[in-house]
Amino acid sequence: MQLHRLCIAAILFIAASTQASAVKLETIKLPDGFSIEVWAEVPEARSLAVGDGFVIVGSADAGGGGGKILHAVPFDKNTFEAGQRILLADDMKSPNGLSLVDGVLYVAEQHRLIRWGDAAFDIDNPVQTPVKVGPDLLDNGWHGWRYMELGPDGRLYIAIGVPCNVCMPEGMAGTIISLNPDGSDVQTVASGIRNSVGLTFSPDNGDLYFTDNGADMMGDNVPPEELNRLTEVGQNFGYPWFGGGRARTKEFKDQSPPESVQFPIQEFQAHTAGLGFIFYQGDMMPAAYKGDVLLAQHGSWNRTFPVGYRIMRVRMDETGDAVGTEVFASGWLRRGRDWGRPVDIKELPDGSILVSDDKAGVIYRIAYGE
Repeated sequence: MQLHRLCIAAILFIAASTQASAVKLETIKLPDGFSIEVWAEVPEARSLAVGDGFVIVGSADAGGGGGKILHAVPFDKNTFEAGQRILLADDMKSPNGLSLVDGVLYVAEQHRLIRWGDAAFDIDNPVQTPVKVGPDLLDNGWHGWRYMELGPDGRLYIAIGVPCNVCMPEGMAGTIISLNPDGSDVQTVASGIRNSVGLTFSPDNGDLYFTDNGADMMGDNVPPEELNRLTEVGQNFGYPWFGGGRARTKEFKDQSPPESVQFPIQEFQAHTAGLGFIFYQGDMMPAAYKGDVLLAQHGSWNRTFPVGYRIMRVRMDETGDAVGTEVFASGWLRRGRDWGRPVDIKELPDGSILVSDDKAGVIYRIAYGE
C-alpha cells in the first residue's frame, strides 16, 4: 500500500507540474496593491480547510472520473509559505466537504460523512482511520458535491444538491441539513435549494449564507445565480418553482410556490457558477474590505459565450445585506477560452487569501502590499 501511494504521488506530481506550467498569472487582473502567486500545486484542488499550520484540500468528481483524492499542504506559520503536499487518500468518493472540529477533521463525501480518526489532525502523523458518522447521504453523482461548514453552534451543516436539472426534490435532496459532530440529531434547516456549492457563516451576525447554482437550459441569461441568507430554520428558497432568483421554471410554472419563499440577497449573471466564499476578516487588505464577501465563480458550461472564471466582491452593509458587487480578480478566461477555474476561497492568519483552481491544479495566494 505504501509503495502504491508513493507511485500515485509521483504520477500526481508530474500531472500537477504539467498543469501548473499552463498557469498564466500575468493575465490576472487585481485591484491596485494586490498580488497573486502560485502557492501550491495540488491536482483537482477544490474545497479548502485551514488548520494550525496546514491546509486540507478536497476534490470532487466533475464527470471526468476524478474526485477521489484528499491532500494536506503544510505551511510555515511565520512566512506562510507552503511545504510539500501530502497525499492522504486516493480512493475516496468526492471528498469535497471539509471541516475541522476542535482540530478533528471531518470530510463529507458524496455518500457519507466521515471523521478522520479520533484525535486532532496532526500534519506530522496525518494518516488515520476514517470513521463514518451520521446517516447515509444521497448517493448520486448529479450535484453530488457535498459542501460543509461548522456553525457557531458547534454543529456541522451539509448541502445536499438535487439529482437532476429541474425536478421535485425527494428526501434530503435540495436541502441543507445539520447534525452534531457525533452524527446525532439530524435536522433539515433549509429547503428549496437546487445545488448549494458554498456555505459560510457570517462572523458578524451568525447567519448562514450560501450560494446556489441556477437551472440549466433556461437560456444564456436566465436564471441568475444566487447568494442566499438563512435567518430562520426551515426557510424555503424556491426551487423547483424558481430556477434561480425569480425566474420561473417551465416544468412548474402552473404550480403555486410556497408563500414564504426566500429570494436571494444578491443575484449574479446566469451560469457564472458561484462556489466557495468568505467574509473577509483580516487586516492585510484595506479596511474597506473587512466584512465583505469574496466569492469564486467557477464559470459556465452551457452558455453560447462563457462567463465567470473570476472572483467577485460583494459589498455588505452593517445589517448583513448585500449592497453591490464588483469584480475583484479576473483573467482566467481569455478570448472565450479558460485556462483556470476558481473554486474555493479561504483566509490565512496573516490576512492573505488562498484560492483553489481545479482546472489548473493549483492553489493561489493573493496578498496586499509588500
